[in-house]
Amino acid sequence: MPLRNVTLLGATGSVGRSVRDVVAENPDRLSIATVVGGRDAQALAQVAIEVGASFAALAEEDAGPLLREALAGTGIASGAGRDAVLEAVARPADIVVSAISGSAGLEATFAALAPGRVIALANKESLVCAGEAVMARVAEVGAQLLPLDSEHNALFQVLGAEPLAAVRSMTLTASGGPFRSWSAERIAAAGPEQALKHPNYAMGAKISVDSASMMNKGLELIEARFLFGLEAGQLDVLVHPQQLVHGLVTFRDGSVSAGMAVPDMRVAAAHCLGVDGRLDAPAARFLDLAAAGTLTFEKPDLVRFPALGLAMAALREGGAMPAILNAANEVAVAAFLAGRLRFPGIAALVEAVCAATPGGCDAPRDVGTALAIDQDSRRRAASLLSQASFTVT
Repeated sequence: MPLRNVTLLGATGSVGRSVRDVVAENPDRLSIATVVGGRDAQALAQVAIEVGASFAALAEEDAGPLLREALAGTGIASGAGRDAVLEAVARPADIVVSAISGSAGLEATFAALAPGRVIALANKESLVCAGEAVMARVAEVGAQLLPLDSEHNALFQVLGAEPLAAVRSMTLTASGGPFRSWSAERIAAAGPEQALKHPNYAMGAKISVDSASMMNKGLELIEARFLFGLEAGQLDVLVHPQQLVHGLVTFRDGSVSAGMAVPDMRVAAAHCLGVDGRLDAPAARFLDLAAAGTLTFEKPDLVRFPALGLAMAALREGGAMPAILNAANEVAVAAFLAGRLRFPGIAALVEAVCAATPGGCDAPRDVGTALAIDQDSRRRAASLLSQASFTVT
């Protein structure tokens, strides 16, 4: 089999680490030539050297000199800023892993779409903010979009060659996060330290907080709507603390198929990277159902976790509302992590921004429009955040 060339966007994050592990396990089939990070020059330089990359780029332009210094003498070219990221995306690659966190990954993901390329998508915000535009571009250029989120990857594998008409509904599972069994009062008093303690995965700060509020699962519902072309009423969530079942597909004839695996992002990464055939995994990555024992499922509590309900409402409304919801949430989570907002304030701020936005806005048809909606919504959120009702005292 030919050696597949990989471009890794979000190389220093948790998904990036999983992808690097899978590539290291399959050196005869995969190679990482280009890496992109956010602002940590030392971390990206270390990754670039470790994987033998030929080019490294940082999104933060001011960190460019630090990256050049860290890579001095290695022969690895580097750049920083928007143009450098787009240069990285334009370099030859068979597979582009899009794992830049948040709406910051939208432009790079869209630019990565090219004929014959495989895009392994872990940046759900690309579809949340501009799902119609992204999927239209995928079809136009003939790229292949593979979901790298564990839930969507499970659904994708379960669906297989079945036609969409055979599907009655799809269900994404959620761990319930660190606050699954907490009372509303205890959740209200939680700080960043508690919110960052995900029960099953080691993830970045933003996605960990989204898991704690269950906003992450709401964003994943919106992502699934575009990935699979379903209606809002065909998508649902079940809380499954063991996180061994990642997704369920219910077919028209009443049969239900489950996508199962250990809670390890390297499983989904291996599927996406194994474009020429499945890759071998270490024994520790295989599911032992007898050892797992009981599997439990429960409906999500939208009273204790209102963020999920807000995302479901945005999914039903459609148009620009998912992009507005996502932007407001990114501002709210950043404020919570900075100590400027209490945990219940995350959902409250998102709700206020969505309520203050005129309804009926069309879904963005291109990246520029999506980014404009994102920036306008961030300004609204920042303005509301400064009001006394959202101030932490």
